[in-house]
Amino acid sequence: MRSELPRWSRAQMAARVAADIPEGAVVNLGIGLPTLVANHLPAGREVILHSENGIIGMGPAPAPGLEDYDLVNAGKQPVTLLPGGCFCHHTDSFALMRGGHLDICVLGAFQVSAAGDLANWHTGAPDAIPAVGGAMDLAIGARRTFVLMEHCTKDGQSKLVAACSYPLTGLRCVSRVYTDLAVMDIDARGLRVRDMVPGLSFAALQDLTAVPLRPPGAD
Repeated sequence: MRSELPRWSRAQMAARVAADIPEGAVVNLGIGLPTLVANHLPAGREVILHSENGIIGMGPAPAPGLEDYDLVNAGKQPVTLLPGGCFCHHTDSFALMRGGHLDICVLGAFQVSAAGDLANWHTGAPDAIPAVGGAMDLAIGARRTFVLMEHCTKDGQSKLVAACSYPLTGLRCVSRVYTDLAVMDIDARGLRVRDMVPGLSFAALQDLTAVPLRPPGAD
């Protein structure tokens, strides 16, 4: 069933996030899937991208063959620097993150609860390597936290849950979730679907989601 469903590709997921980032926003892109958002920002829209390792004004990935491995994002992937961009000390970078200066952060996740709780640094498995990084600072410090993730795990379990079973990154911090199946807002009443991949029914989406969803257009 998983392979038969229509799904957005990773590039399409990233483009969907990029389309929702407003003009003039200061945005941090987390490690992993969120880094792809930098490659899909609409031409002509000014968005200031921040990387926690000390880049302000980060650009998209360089063209093949033009990589400079002294210029990398927090995931150690080569990036570019836009005109006017700069580098800063790691301490200053975290002060920016913690001080409420980011309009949006885009993070990956293992689980997101219906209340907006985020679990993205550790699965709790005995052999898993914890990876806190700056996610806790970002999730709480940014004005809005978006999550970009696959809708289900590899074995078909919903990553949207009633309560996170993994160690938490932040409480009630996620306001919007983007998956390969849908875009959903989280408010005091739970999850409301904003958009779905073309060809997917609301019933099919609900069947793959472990928490109740409100359909597009619902109050």
